[in-house]
Amino acid sequence: MKSIFESSFRWMAAVLFGLILPAEIAAQVPPAESRPLSAGLIVFLSGPEAGFYAAEIPFAAVSPDRAEADVAVEILPTRTAEGSQVNLTFIGLGKFEGRQDTLVYRPAVGESSEETKKGVARILKLGLLRFCAETPAAARIDVLFQDQVKPTAVTDPWDFWVFSLSANGFMMGQESYRSQQWIGNVSANRVTPDWKIRMSASLSTNTDAYDYEGFLYESESRSRSASGLIVRSLGRHWSIGAAVSASSSTYSNQDLYLSFKPAIEFDVFPYDESTAKQLCFLYYAGPEVVRYTEETIFDKTRETLWKQALTVALDLKRPWGTMSVSLTGSHYFHDLSKNRLNLSARVSWRILKGMSFEISGGGSRVRDQLALPKGGASYEEVLLRRRQLATGYDYYFSVGLNYTFGSVFSNIVNPRFGSGGGSSISISM
Repeated sequence: MKSIFESSFRWMAAVLFGLILPAEIAAQVPPAESRPLSAGLIVFLSGPEAGFYAAEIPFAAVSPDRAEADVAVEILPTRTAEGSQVNLTFIGLGKFEGRQDTLVYRPAVGESSEETKKGVARILKLGLLRFCAETPAAARIDVLFQDQVKPTAVTDPWDFWVFSLSANGFMMGQESYRSQQWIGNVSANRVTPDWKIRMSASLSTNTDAYDYEGFLYESESRSRSASGLIVRSLGRHWSIGAAVSASSSTYSNQDLYLSFKPAIEFDVFPYDESTAKQLCFLYYAGPEVVRYTEETIFDKTRETLWKQALTVALDLKRPWGTMSVSLTGSHYFHDLSKNRLNLSARVSWRILKGMSFEISGGGSRVRDQLALPKGGASYEEVLLRRRQLATGYDYYFSVGLNYTFGSVFSNIVNPRFGSGGGSSISISM
């Protein structure tokens, strides 16, 4: 089985990287369908805060698919010798093929980020006017001189914080069997161009009871976890941050697990191009403090470990679809043979408008199971998956069709550090 797994690993890597290189050097494929001007203006936005700018242009439809758009707008913050500025490049597609403009917004000294976004939104509207002039929307557009209108200030009373609470309960049973499951989650997130803060906590309890021919067996599994992540942007390519976590799990034989992991990330492509492509290198190293429920196979009841990991993640979006691949390697410093290698990938081909064919899969070579209990697992615990078992590898594979339909007025989320939007890259600590 080991040879089959390793062969599959090499085959998947060869196929995926064979797709990556041609996709990266190939020219952009033009839209498959020419859109008549009477259909109205459809815009594709890329860059940070794209979702905010989508709400600022009500005279145009914003599409998440570049192939469906009439105009692609790239919003790229940059820094020059004179200071920071935001470049807006307007690229005509379809009937507007061959038209291209670049407008620049330069923030004033001391200007807040909210004021800058409003200024960029104003330039975005101006740049789209020449395209709108050739659509039916032009009949409903008027131009007002700034001295005649007073701009409305927009403030966020939540200061960009987003909170989430959830609680779920599930019960079922029959004469000889009953089961209960309880899950609770809470999270708080704040994302700005300069900072990303995430905090979450969860708990779950799963209880099963069997009564068969006078034999009563009860089983319970519990898990608790809390984690936090803070990331600081250091420009268009670099970011630093740290992750902390605490947890307990009967499945993992851990009464208490604490970790602190400082991290640094480098994106080969500027972050503001992440709606089209990302190639990120994420490295972290830090301590883990563990207290085990039962003595482990290494005769440990508690220990402090030091671990490091490197993740390489690639995400590409093309007219034919999207693809992503992620490779992570990690090991413990006290024993380099205690390591893990994980590869995962997803490819989505666009078949028709709104329909795609998707393949995803991955696997891990496992050599770092330090928490396995010395006493092993009972027959019931094996059948019910109540205890982690020793293994040299794991894998998964899926294939399917995905169909999306509805309004083209949708906010586009710019994924940073593998989170949010449609990106399938997942960089976790």
